[in-house]
This record gives sequence, structure tokens and C-alpha cells, in this order.
Amino acid sequence: MSDSEHYDPLGPGHRPNEDPQEKRMPRGVVIRLFAYLVAGHVIAAFLYLLFVVAGSK
Repeated sequence: MSDSEHYDPLGPGHRPNEDPQEKRMPRGVVIRLFAYLVAGHVIAAFLYLLFVVAGSK
């Protein structure tokens, strides 16, 4: 029998060598967050530039 047959997802216990709280965010989430932040700032800077150019005339 494997461990998955005795696993209770609603049970309070966890495995002895398993940390119940993750220490780091997954790498894909960090990369996606960084990309969204950079892209968001680039779009905001472009819109700001549009308003500055349109307001100068």
C-alpha cells in the first residue's frame, strides 16, 4: 500500500519531515510578478509621455 491510500486531505497531520509552511514563493510566480510590474510601469510611463506631449501643444 502506498501513502496516498492513507492520505486524508482534511486531517490535521502532516509528514514528519515536511515543513507545513513554504519558505519561498515558486520561481514562476516571482518571474511573472516581476514581468507584470515592469510591463505595468512601461505602460504607465508611455501614457504619461502621451499626456505630457499632448499638453505641451
